[in-house]
Amino acid sequence: MSVFADFNAIQSVPVANLNRDDLGSPKIVKYGNALRLRVSSQSWKRVIRHGVEADLGERAARTRLVPVKVRHALEREGWPVELAEFAGAQVAASASVKKALKTENGGHTSVLLFLPEGGIDDLSAVCLEHRDALEKGLGKKNPGALLPADRIEQILKRRTASISLLGRMLAELPGGNVDGAAQVAHAFTTHAAEPQRDYFTAVDDWLPAEETGSGHLNTAEFGAGVFYRFASVNVTDLLKNLDGDHKAARTVLASFADQFLMSLPQAKRNSTAPHTVPDLAYLAVRHQRPVSMAAAFETPVSADRAGGFSGPSREALAAYARDINRLTGNRNRPFHGHATVGTDTFGSLGDPNDSFCELIDAAVDAALPTPGNAQ
Repeated sequence: MSVFADFNAIQSVPVANLNRDDLGSPKIVKYGNALRLRVSSQSWKRVIRHGVEADLGERAARTRLVPVKVRHALEREGWPVELAEFAGAQVAASASVKKALKTENGGHTSVLLFLPEGGIDDLSAVCLEHRDALEKGLGKKNPGALLPADRIEQILKRRTASISLLGRMLAELPGGNVDGAAQVAHAFTTHAAEPQRDYFTAVDDWLPAEETGSGHLNTAEFGAGVFYRFASVNVTDLLKNLDGDHKAARTVLASFADQFLMSLPQAKRNSTAPHTVPDLAYLAVRHQRPVSMAAAFETPVSADRAGGFSGPSREALAAYARDINRLTGNRNRPFHGHATVGTDTFGSLGDPNDSFCELIDAAVDAALPTPGNAQ
């Protein structure tokens, strides 16, 4: 039976535009017949991934620029520009991904490749070893594949922990797909909320004293609200993707948990600085399947007497969890716990913890007990 680690958070975000649509407006969704502000899973997942990679000290890159990066690496080695460009194109032409190469678009691949950053150096090393063949093929109309496909594909298919965690879709390269262990939901406000407009101006500091007015004026949109966030990690799949490395799985899971709670999309951060952390974190380890608490907010939360949504949102989550616990009979859930602001605790959300760190440690121990401590 699979093991899942569920992550729930209630987070108040002030004036911000964390995730924009094609017109620059905050993204929205209609849920429970009420308009809500939304932050896409892709947006939050990207910043989580970067945080995990920084924690673990292993960077990966999702890019169409692999041939270009190889070309640049070879140019730094003193290769002629034309030969280096040809070698970069051969990296794609010699692998199954060759159909995805668009030479008319600067040598970019038409699909995003996702590989460890160190893979560029390894691909360049293959080109260095086969420079003679590349020089002989340069200028030929149909030179064919001049690099060893097995080595090229082996490099393109390498994984980092973040790839094992979040997955990789690469249908053009057989065996390159990785089913990610993590699922991240779109965040949305627990209450009705709409984007608002901000009219702003910029002053020209060097205008003559007799001239008044602005040097620039425009409008921007922003939003504010209390967001519900959810993610789940299939711990069994994570362990499988990491080739059974139990210690690595614990490290990756703990890093994901920390980044889920502490990360924030960076759009417009310089003009809004919305650097809050969750008011409530609720973590659960489950067997059989994950359980999102999003339905707790299908009916929009109403403000409390003081006009805030954070307190009522925490209470709504706890009330819904109480119902879920009753309906499921508390089965297939060996652990759950929470950490929150203030002094209130919520019995339906499991054991209270003083800090996120304590909560994460307890959840990781329950999801991946160290050998000899399994319950």
